[in-house]
Formats: sequence, C-alpha cells, structure tokens
Amino acid sequence: MDDNVGTGGHVPVMLERVLELLGPALSGPAPVVVDANLGLGGHSEALLAAYPALHLIGIDRDPFAIEFSARRLSPYAGRITLVHASSGEMAEILARSGHRTVNGVLFDLGVSSPQLDEAERGFAYSYDAPLDMRMDTEQELTAETVVNTYSHAELTRILRDYGEERFAPRVANLIIKERAKEAITSTKRLADIVREAIPAATRRTGGNPAKRTFQALRIEVNAELTALEVALPAALDALALGGRVVVLSYHSLEDRLTKQALTARTRDTSPPGLPVPLEAHQPRFRMLTRGAELPSEEELARNPRAASARLRAAERIRVDD
Repeated sequence: MDDNVGTGGHVPVMLERVLELLGPALSGPAPVVVDANLGLGGHSEALLAAYPALHLIGIDRDPFAIEFSARRLSPYAGRITLVHASSGEMAEILARSGHRTVNGVLFDLGVSSPQLDEAERGFAYSYDAPLDMRMDTEQELTAETVVNTYSHAELTRILRDYGEERFAPRVANLIIKERAKEAITSTKRLADIVREAIPAATRRTGGNPAKRTFQALRIEVNAELTALEVALPAALDALALGGRVVVLSYHSLEDRLTKQALTARTRDTSPPGLPVPLEAHQPRFRMLTRGAELPSEEELARNPRAASARLRAAERIRVDD
C-alpha cells in the first residue's frame, strides 16, 4: 500500500498493471470494485476516473486513510462507499452494502506512506517514537503491549513466523531481560536491543537488523495475515463470472498466502485416472499472472518503496452450481 500521491508525488504501486488486469472485468453497465486496503486512495481514484459507471467500495482500518480518501475521492462521492473496518470483515461489509457479488477486488497490502512517514505512528525504526504500530488507531493492542507482556515463547513465535528472524530466541531473550529493568516504550530502544541481540557478523550485512522484528510486531499488532486469510477467500467467493482479483504483496508471507489461496481455486481437483474430468471438480478460477510479477525498473526509479512488491491476479471462469 505504498501510495504516496499527495505526500510526495509518487503514483500508486504498479498502477498501470492493476488497471490493465482489472479492466476486462469492468466493462459491464454497473461494475462494482472493492479496494480492500484503501490507503491514500490512489488506485481507487484511477479506477473511478477510468470507469464512469463504476461503484467503488473502499475499506481501511486507518481512520486517517478514510478521511484522506473521502476528500480525495469527493468528485466521485455518488459512486463510493468508504468503510472504516478490517478487510477481514469483507463478507459482512458486502452484505451490508447490498453488493453480494462484485466485479473486481484489489488488495494492496502492507503499510501506507503516511503510516511510515509520521514518526509518532511508531512503524519505522529510523525514527525515535512511541512503540505503537496500530493501523487502526482506535484499537487497544499496541507494539508496546506486545513487547512488554508477551512471553518468551510468544515473542519467539511471532519473530520467527512473521519476521522470519533467524535469531528470534536471542532477540526474545534480550527483550525480556531489558524490559525487566524498564518497560520498552520507544522504537529507538527496541531497535538498539535487537541490534545488540543479533551477532556482529550478521549485523554487517542485509540492512538494518531491526527490520524483521518491526515487521513481525506490525503483523501481530494488526493481525494482518489473519485478515488476509479471511478476506481473500471472501473476495473470491464474491466475484461474479468474469470478475477479477489483484493482490499486491510486500513480503514473502503475504505472497505465500496469496499464492496458496489462488492456487487452490485454479486447480482441477478431479480424482486422478478418470477418463473425463468431473464438472464439480473443475477450477472456478484461472491465473492471470505467471508466478508473481515484479515492478518495472522505471517504476522502481520513480518509487523505491515499490521494490518489494509482488503482484498476483486471477479471474473467475465458472460459477458454483
């Protein structure tokens, strides 16, 4: 969701490719698209401008994103429904909106630029700030709570599973040792603790050693993978025939979940050895991308934050009986 329009002039990540992939699904008389991670509304604005009959449902957990996008998309006010919620509530949001089937869904995962750029939000290890990391500033759980109350086993699990941190037990050990002296409340102190826990030889390569820990905490605080696990199947279920889903991931865990969910729907599940494929076991979707597509060199020059983006897309080719 590294969408800097309005904060630095950058275009949304892989915008042209997103429009190209969603476009064929939006040619009907009254298409509906869900932007499951609205952010600053850059993708949504381009879709609304390109398709005058389009109705857009935008979802975001961050109240700032909803407020900002409401202003940005005000020229299209009659064609938008903005919802302050987690994408994990997709099925309920669609039911309430009266759009149980939709023509397109876009997931632009990750953290939006204002969240990274506003030091007080506590997402970045490059600023000293309170340990917060909440996308939804109205929720209770913060990174400070996680760091100061989770057990060694819980900390090790999230650092290993969500941060893919090789030295998760060492980092968890030092966090627990340091928080016993004084609560860990700032991003700088946490980053210093992580740096100290990582062996010196490893610290010399691979960028800031705190990156993996901060990613793990962000995912835990915002239940990001849990939301995606629920939201992506709900989005696929809601797609009309010819409807398309596009997913932009920014780390391997999101991309792996996306790949698994799409692969499960694009596979023939007929028992092997049958002379004729069984209709009930035919795939309901087809992949529109070969593997994960990467941003172009030109885009990376314009928007370095797109570097970790991975795009996958699929189309519904059959409806369930």
